[in-house]
Amino acid sequence: MPTVRGRLRELREALASVIFPAPCELCGELLNTANRIPICRSCLGLLRPLDGPCCARCGRPFVSAVALDVQDLPLCHICRRSLYDFDFARSFGAYTGPMASAIMLLKYHQVTSLAAWFATGLRQVFDAHREMYRADVVVPVPAHALRLRERGYNQAELIAKALARSLGLPCRSYLLVRIRPRPDKLRLSLRERWRSVRGAYTIRQGARVDNLRVLLVDDVLTTGATLDACSRALRKAGASNVVALTVARAVSRREDPGLEPPGREPNG
Repeated sequence: MPTVRGRLRELREALASVIFPAPCELCGELLNTANRIPICRSCLGLLRPLDGPCCARCGRPFVSAVALDVQDLPLCHICRRSLYDFDFARSFGAYTGPMASAIMLLKYHQVTSLAAWFATGLRQVFDAHREMYRADVVVPVPAHALRLRERGYNQAELIAKALARSLGLPCRSYLLVRIRPRPDKLRLSLRERWRSVRGAYTIRQGARVDNLRVLLVDDVLTTGATLDACSRALRKAGASNVVALTVARAVSRREDPGLEPPGREPNG
């Protein structure tokens, strides 16, 4: 049952929404409550957590539960070949149309309040796999200096800082540096994605990484190439373990034909 304070807050939000009506940034409907996140409750409800069978290592969703009959810890075709350098990865939700739009609000439209909302979702994933997420530091996937100047901030860093506060861990944004920018081409092929990040990340000069257990944080996992490149840089510098959390996971139609495709392709 709502407390008196909770009811008063709901009343203030409802009153503010009447006096200062604003549209939901995803569907355009007027918001019925005043909220730092300009997304209505219905649209927030579309940003659902991933569930169902997935790769035991990288979290890639499987088409059906049939794969679970193969072995106790099923792996996707990439993890069976041990192509990823990171130890474990999971994502909060699928990169659907609504999820893509929400991430774009944070990434390009300064709706920075979404960082804390996304971090709350990542905390849920962390808690569900706590035995795998033993970490000493939280490290965001860095943006190139040119991108930072354009945007003014790194969305992965905002999410990582909020998550680190929730976990009581230090956030070390300075550890990793992107030394080569992403190609200007909007859509990259699978091969181009891997080539674009190969050697693109390094440890900042003077930073200490020896024996650290690192939790990498990013907004979207597409091919896993970005997380792999970051992990290789961290391992080369002496990190003992690298695990990853991302807000969204790009899922192909072959993996889940029921998902609505996003309007724009993610980067990583």
